[in-house]
Amino acid sequence: MQRKILALITPPFAVCRYGCASCCVAPIFVFWLASIGSVIYAFFGGPSGQEGFSWGTLALGIILWAIAVSWAETVIKGVNDDLENPKCQGKSSTLCSIMPNNTPDIDPMDEVNKYL
Repeated sequence: MQRKILALITPPFAVCRYGCASCCVAPIFVFWLASIGSVIYAFFGGPSGQEGFSWGTLALGIILWAIAVSWAETVIKGVNDDLENPKCQGKSSTLCSIMPNNTPDIDPMDEVNKYL
């Protein structure tokens, strides 16, 4: 439950805490930061410089926030699925569908030395 609440309030920090820092934290942070900026900018009339409040800019901020939250939840769920099933057997996760199951243990330096 804490994971979902943190992902709803601060999506990039939820990914850092419950996911992995290299799993899309930067783009999630950009969407989240843009949504905060858009919500604040809506109070000042938005890009059209209206007198008062800009509902379109507020809607943009809410949409960007929703994208950041759903992206963070997807990343956290994928990381948890991969941790529960490290050998990628049975239920396939997001990482297991990308990575092959039987990768040989090849040393890259052996490959380089072979051509020298």
